[in-house]
Amino acid sequence: MIDIHSHILPGMDDGAATIEDSEAMARAAVADGIHTIIATPHHQNGKYNNEKAEILPSVDQLNSHLQEKGIPLLVLPGQENRLYGELVTHLKAGQLVTLANETDYLFVEFPSGHVPRYAKQMLFDIQVAGFKPVIVHPERNREIMEHPSVLYNFVDKGALSQVTAASIAGKFGKNVQKFAHQLIEADLTHFVASDAHNTTSRGFCMQEAFEEVSKRHGSQTSFFLMENAQLLVEGLNVNRNEPEQVKRKKFLGLF
Repeated sequence: MIDIHSHILPGMDDGAATIEDSEAMARAAVADGIHTIIATPHHQNGKYNNEKAEILPSVDQLNSHLQEKGIPLLVLPGQENRLYGELVTHLKAGQLVTLANETDYLFVEFPSGHVPRYAKQMLFDIQVAGFKPVIVHPERNREIMEHPSVLYNFVDKGALSQVTAASIAGKFGKNVQKFAHQLIEADLTHFVASDAHNTTSRGFCMQEAFEEVSKRHGSQTSFFLMENAQLLVEGLNVNRNEPEQVKRKKFLGLF
């Protein structure tokens, strides 16, 4: 498997604190069936700023360390970008790290409690600039949970989204789990990734998540989501179906 979202780089954010932590995460990733992982440290989220010039050498150093230890995991560079005013300007200037650093795919994160008013325009501007925005963990955003049409409108206009494996597996509670599966059912998400921060409270859960997807939505959906991670890393167009609105009658009782 390929995991496109992780906090495995040491000492950069609230993920791995040390190279030993990174190594432990790498071993856990391999044990979960992952052979390639994108390191996506937080950027411009109000607490952490991780610039391209810091991320790329850190990825190289971690890959060298894992090779020395004989751990069969390839780490690729990336970045988890909170929406901020200069994002498109910095993106055009080559200052941001796209996913795998060679593709047109860019992670975009919203604050957990709401979606900024300028998000619609910025997602449009990112696409006009020739990039493909991937909205991370929409199933954990309170405004999107309360108003799923917000995500529908973004996806309908070309944005992609990625749900968290732990959400699918129920690690964030039943409400988040239910909503994550509704997003899959409505073709409002295109990737499953771990967003792993450590080996304990925020682990990988990828095998468990895909087993749950296969059980609830069929093996074809599971394959669709797995293949999209491969297509993304290769810089190719990912699979996507016509999105649907989350049916409100099923959504009642979420809160």
